[in-house]
Amino acid sequence: MEKYICPRCGNSNPKYIGYINNKPYCRFCISLKGESAPPNIHHGGSVVLDLKYSLSKEQKEISDRVINNFKNHIDTLINAICGAGKTELVYGVMAYALTNNMSVGFAVPRRDVVIELFSRIKSAFPSNKVVAVYGGSTSRLSADIVVLTTHQLFRYENYFDLLILDEIDAFPYKGNLLLYTMFKKAVRGNSVLMSATPSEEVLKEYSKPNREILELNVRFHRHKLPVPKIKIGYGIFKYILLIDICRNFIHKKKPFLVFTPTIEKCEEVYRRISILLPKGNYVHSKAENRSEIIDGFKRGKYQYLVTTAVLERGVTIKDLQVVIFEANNSIYDEASLVQISGRVGRKFDAPDGEVIYVAEKTTFAMEKSIQTIRNKNKSLQGLFQNDK
Repeated sequence: MEKYICPRCGNSNPKYIGYINNKPYCRFCISLKGESAPPNIHHGGSVVLDLKYSLSKEQKEISDRVINNFKNHIDTLINAICGAGKTELVYGVMAYALTNNMSVGFAVPRRDVVIELFSRIKSAFPSNKVVAVYGGSTSRLSADIVVLTTHQLFRYENYFDLLILDEIDAFPYKGNLLLYTMFKKAVRGNSVLMSATPSEEVLKEYSKPNREILELNVRFHRHKLPVPKIKIGYGIFKYILLIDICRNFIHKKKPFLVFTPTIEKCEEVYRRISILLPKGNYVHSKAENRSEIIDGFKRGKYQYLVTTAVLERGVTIKDLQVVIFEANNSIYDEASLVQISGRVGRKFDAPDGEVIYVAEKTTFAMEKSIQTIRNKNKSLQGLFQNDK
């Protein structure tokens, strides 16, 4: 029998191939169901890029190179530190594509980030139609700019002239062959990938011809990345240590996030600390009302949130402080620790803050993340010296 290759996702592994009436079907991508997007039609209107601020010199240089690469059909990987303003780096190429009546997509792995990006992009391109597509929001699939989760890319085969993919190292996209295939099949023209912590495999892939890696090791406000501090505590004492840290942030009137490694630990930590620290809440991927809770936190309804990795990315709040509880847990690798640390100091008028690892021991990942951040800061110091 001829080997079956799924025409949709390219799977040929017999483990994921079933048969009905002797006809093969693919179990690998069967969960991706729904209508395909209609042919893209430019919705008219002039293209206006409305930024409330100017790009830094470094941001402008990267933005111009991305546009030039797109014009020359070169795929780009933007390797930029947390807080560098990655989204702003691709507004220019988006405007160029829209001006030339091209279809534009902006994909990220997580729904919460899609919702926040949709608002930001809609504000930046006020004269264009923008739509957000994610699980539970698929009634409208076509617009000048489609902001979507990577799971929804199956609807857009050979569709986007420009497809931007941010957070390539985030769950559930990272290491997911199906989503990787859907991304590749959605690109009709060229793509721009973005990450603060790209893997060695991705860096190697983008070192090939007709691709370019652009690095940005300075935050837009030109302040250093916060260097995490390690606090060691065992058993019940680590909870006492956590409460002391939280009380200090509350005394300083600083909003903060307490990251935990699992959903169960998230709820447990909140139960323990909320007795003494009542003005808080918790969120994780299974919390049905997490969008409302996150919005409430942004509006100041809560002083803190206990969370899982669901808030590892896409959160920008003035004066935010971060605690990573049980940072020695194996779920936290160097990349995730760097990403979480990058939640702090993201605002121009509040560029600094604290990141604290609460752990029972110091792991290699914790040490490596701190060293990585320090190395980035050294390169930033060299940049300042070059400005003199």
